[in-house]
Amino acid sequence: MTGKWLTLLCVTTCLILAAVDAKKRFYQTFYIDVPLDHYSFAVNKTFKLRYLVNDTYWNKDDGPVLFYTGNEGAIELFAEHTGLLWKMASDLNGLVVFAEHRYYGKSLPFGNESLTPHNIGYLTSSQAIADYVDVISFILKDKASQERNPVYAIGGSYGGMLSAYIRMKYPHVVHGAIAASAPILQFQGLTPCDVFYRIVTSAYRSEDDRCSDNIKKSWSAIRNVSSTADGRSWISKEFKLCKPLSDAKDDIIVFKDWLIDTYTNLAMVNYPYANDFLASLPAFPVKETCLHLRNKSLSDKPLLQAIFRAVSVFTNFTGTAKCNDLQADSLNDLGTEAWDYQACTEMVMPMCTTGVYDMFDNAPFSEDDFTSECKKKWLVEPAFKLPLNEYGGKNLKYFSNIIFSNGLLDPWASGGVLRNFSESVVAIIIPEGAHHLDLMDDNVDDPDSVVQARAFHTDTIKKWIDDYQLSN
Repeated sequence: MTGKWLTLLCVTTCLILAAVDAKKRFYQTFYIDVPLDHYSFAVNKTFKLRYLVNDTYWNKDDGPVLFYTGNEGAIELFAEHTGLLWKMASDLNGLVVFAEHRYYGKSLPFGNESLTPHNIGYLTSSQAIADYVDVISFILKDKASQERNPVYAIGGSYGGMLSAYIRMKYPHVVHGAIAASAPILQFQGLTPCDVFYRIVTSAYRSEDDRCSDNIKKSWSAIRNVSSTADGRSWISKEFKLCKPLSDAKDDIIVFKDWLIDTYTNLAMVNYPYANDFLASLPAFPVKETCLHLRNKSLSDKPLLQAIFRAVSVFTNFTGTAKCNDLQADSLNDLGTEAWDYQACTEMVMPMCTTGVYDMFDNAPFSEDDFTSECKKKWLVEPAFKLPLNEYGGKNLKYFSNIIFSNGLLDPWASGGVLRNFSESVVAIIIPEGAHHLDLMDDNVDDPDSVVQARAFHTDTIKKWIDDYQLSN
């Protein structure tokens, strides 16, 4: 049989399998009334929290509940990009549940007015975790089902933090957790503020040191070119900005922050195959980006033209974007505005750059400046120590049944748990892994370390289930 016919057979078979898989991934959408404030007897308001359910594989007699703790975005995004949970459901006869985080997606307590400073105060991780406990209690209504159907939390990134936290706070409800790429140590006093951007830099430097050197050189080029009105106009046109840069100092800061965010996002989703998690991207997008930054002899304007081509890998790989809006939320269904509030209250993760061990300008973290900005925008003061007091910081030896997995290509590994704390609070290191790659669908291009991590996750939950059944 020729290669052509083998290809046609593969395409036909893959389409059939994809159709079957899509059918099995069908989910029903439900809403549950949850308290606006779980911790007050004076506030009686409720709102509707959304969650998705699939019971195709579930054995109600003793099958587990595989519960995804929703992140900072619409829950469909995570349902579509967490293939491991669906595969586990098939292997373990489990119930699939994806619960949306309050103030994101369609779970808005005050509708379109939810993100005003007056209404947003009920957006906290502890309130969200309490929501999830209500969802679990509703699904497992009676005592018998609560005893025969163990619950395992699974999440990535902030969702991974919540998976760990719900296991820590409610061990009688959630019997184990997989916390992938969960930066629970990315807080003040736990992790140096410069580590995150050192890892971002290493993603580019390991691909081609000319790439990271050119990015580092570009900041002075931006300063030089943007110092005149003609230069700002030139940058606006070359980078196809929706709104031209003005002479306001903040405009250049926003422009530079946009570039930094783009480099960071590319490093986070530096997956070995094409994907559309944060944007439509090719395989190994950092490598694709660095192809444009190999010439170290470029002067200011040619260098910035090369920078534009490089960042377009993220901002316009499909070629459909008409312009670049520096203020827009360009990440698929992620609620960056609500997250900005959380980052100003309890999820304060100090980050800085030095320009020495990273490819950025020197930018120290100032607690006073950060507090001032949060007061101005949200009328709040950051609670820098709250996560340590609420969830224990590095004191993880007191907990059990938690897997922390981190890919070494992922900048968020800077705040990840990278060592075992006990026999059941363990760290999985994935050398070739980007941001929670181990939670995604199997792919022929997956590195061995990712394949092994997924197998470890499944085998561990099987063990937890066996232990649970023996104890009951």
